[in-house]
Amino acid sequence: MPESAALLSYVLACIAIIIVPGPTVTVIIANSMRHGARAGLLNVAGTQIGLACMMVVLAFGLHVVVVGMGSVFEVLRLVGAAYLIWLGIRMWRSDGSLGTAEAPPRAGGSLLLQGFVVVWSNPKALLFFGAFIPQFISPEGNAALQTLLLGSIFMLTAAVGDSLYAFAAGGAGAKLTKARVRLAERISGTCLIGGGLWLALSRR
Repeated sequence: MPESAALLSYVLACIAIIIVPGPTVTVIIANSMRHGARAGLLNVAGTQIGLACMMVVLAFGLHVVVVGMGSVFEVLRLVGAAYLIWLGIRMWRSDGSLGTAEAPPRAGGSLLLQGFVVVWSNPKALLFFGAFIPQFISPEGNAALQTLLLGSIFMLTAAVGDSLYAFAAGGAGAKLTKARVRLAERISGTCLIGGGLWLALSRR
């Protein structure tokens, strides 16, 4: 187990990382504004599944394999970026009605998938965790178990932070009048397109 001081430092570092908006947050905000907080929370659940997979991969040292498969993950990153841009364009072209058949709030599986895809479209996050988490692991303990513990702390921090974004954006979207719905969809679409471009232009 990491010492108390190291654990506290780790939690503070996790908070600092989470509060900086990235592609994941743009997707959560976009869907929350358009369909309400529930949609954003489904995105959060998808990102949590993606993070859990990343932490398991990291705990068992498979990040070495990821490094060796750089070209494969580069393709994955570009596919994920294209997916976000496509969703943003569809939202821009929407007719101004919330909860249409093109992206229904009941499509929980689709929203879960979006969250998962965004996380894994940024595989450099796995390499980041591979350099970040080991700094807080005690050499006397089991490295894999400590990695899972520290990963769980990061996931909990991310779940809280991302959920706050979902509730805030969902509350804002619920107060929109019909005349402003179209503007909200354009803002949401812009967030998705921006997140896609962010992923597409980021370097490994």
